[in-house]
Amino acid sequence: MARYGYARVSTMEQNLERQIKNIKAQYPDAVIVTDEYTGTKMTRPAWSKLHAKLKKGDIVVFDSVSRMSRDAEEGFKVYHELYERGCELVFLKEPHINTAAYREALKGSLKVDVRSGDKDADDLITGIMEAVERFMLAKVKSDIKKAFDQAQKEVVDLRQRVKEGMEIARLDGKKIGRTEGDKLTVKKAEPIKALIRQYSKDFDGTLTDGEVLAVLATKTVLIPSRKRSGKVEREITARLSRNTYYRYKGEMKSDTAEGN
Repeated sequence: MARYGYARVSTMEQNLERQIKNIKAQYPDAVIVTDEYTGTKMTRPAWSKLHAKLKKGDIVVFDSVSRMSRDAEEGFKVYHELYERGCELVFLKEPHINTAAYREALKGSLKVDVRSGDKDADDLITGIMEAVERFMLAKVKSDIKKAFDQAQKEVVDLRQRVKEGMEIARLDGKKIGRTEGDKLTVKKAEPIKALIRQYSKDFDGTLTDGEVLAVLATKTVLIPSRKRSGKVEREITARLSRNTYYRYKGEMKSDTAEGN
């Protein structure tokens, strides 16, 4: 039996470390698997690999149901498929939809041995008990579906708010998006690029790409905080996906060439 913790972020503003900390607080031995900046689809590389190898008795812990999926239909389908496979799914923020709750409902915990000697009475009581069990099972299924529905609704609402905000800004004459040729500056890009420059043998350091990626996974950097937080800076992990790492390196080499 293996125990995993799965964390993902779909925007630059979200924080993997918070999810990992929550999982490790309750499951310190969990092997952490992460995906970054992947949106709402289930085609996530790390999750796909994990999903493929999960077997009966394995446990997967999520900080919340939205980390598993924010598409209700797809999320419930994967939930049920893993349940049928014999895997245990744990949602720290929605424990009422853990597979343990689902499994308990299927057991028919209210079942009693009805043998009073009166067949009509026994049949009536049995029918009532079976109806109660069907109701319990339907409620658990409904709760699971509602959790995924709510996660999906939050995404739709957020996109709508962003769209409306951009339209208001456009009507106010504010520039939306980038001018062709402009570079997108991500808040965490520059401090992490400074670490890459320090450690990579392609710049000022002595480490290979693999070694630099390993070092970044242990480092944190300070970036400007969100205005509403009231803090000037906040600390985030310097961990990068391999694709992002090579993109940063390419930008750094390009900047160096332009400077020369």
